[in-house]
Amino acid sequence: MNVPAETSTTGFSYWLGALFVFLAAFCFAMKGILIKLAYQYHIDSITLLTLRMLFALPFYIGIALNLSRQAAGQSAGGSSSVMGKLTLRQWATLAMLGITGYYLASFFNFLGLVYITAGLERILLFVYPTFVLLMNAVGFGRRITRLQVLALALTYAGILIAFIGNIETSAQKNVALGALWVILSGLVYAIYLVGSDSMISLVGSQRYTCYAMMAATVPTVLHCAAANGLQLTGYPLAVYGLALAMALFVTVIPTFMIAEGIKRVGSGNASIVASVGPIFTIVLATTVLNETISVAQIFGTLLVLTGVFLISWRGKR
Repeated sequence: MNVPAETSTTGFSYWLGALFVFLAAFCFAMKGILIKLAYQYHIDSITLLTLRMLFALPFYIGIALNLSRQAAGQSAGGSSSVMGKLTLRQWATLAMLGITGYYLASFFNFLGLVYITAGLERILLFVYPTFVLLMNAVGFGRRITRLQVLALALTYAGILIAFIGNIETSAQKNVALGALWVILSGLVYAIYLVGSDSMISLVGSQRYTCYAMMAATVPTVLHCAAANGLQLTGYPLAVYGLALAMALFVTVIPTFMIAEGIKRVGSGNASIVASVGPIFTIVLATTVLNETISVAQIFGTLLVLTGVFLISWRGKR
């Protein structure tokens, strides 16, 4: 029996979207690995973050300009421009969300990786879906179901087990301080996600990502200037190669792949597929950084992924 063209196209679009999310999860999983490799050259957190943002900035400006030209063409054809409808307050909200999600959350994450391993960082960072769930419950009155309570319990139990199992790891400078920065990064990123819903509906995910990243670059550069006079030169060539790799493969490419993936498979399915991220990080940390992965960390990871899966699955339903 021949498959109708519409069904075939829909099926292909869905699996293509799932592939985009899967590849984006792999790219995001490389972040901690690249940061750890760069830290071997004695570069501080804000300088490394600034290099990453500056290398990524031209791509976001170019994409934003291209999207604006497309919007202008549609407006000339009779369609109204979405961006023209934004008020000054909405622009300020967009900028503040970008600063929250891509400057504060990123900087806290970079700081955390100074003290703990990349494998533990990725597990701790995955606490952010539970923060999103709790914020929606408190801020918007969305009821938390029994299944979601179970998911929360599994997630935090897994994080606690992974944390305790790594306290004595010699590869980590200060587990408590590093964990604090990473969990704070997850909290701030959850605030960004919860606040982004209304803005994305106004401007679209791709344009929103561009403007949010551009806004976040400003305080990043100012922070670097205040911290060390914006001294971005004099580092080994490998540092700039790693920063460029972070800009392309951990920032620009996956942010648009995840946006396209969500459009094709939905946010619930995308969250489930993206849950493989910590597994990727653990494998990469073991093979590239020679990090030792404990049994407690593996067991904790499985509990965290189970909790995130249940939250995402419930959201999908």
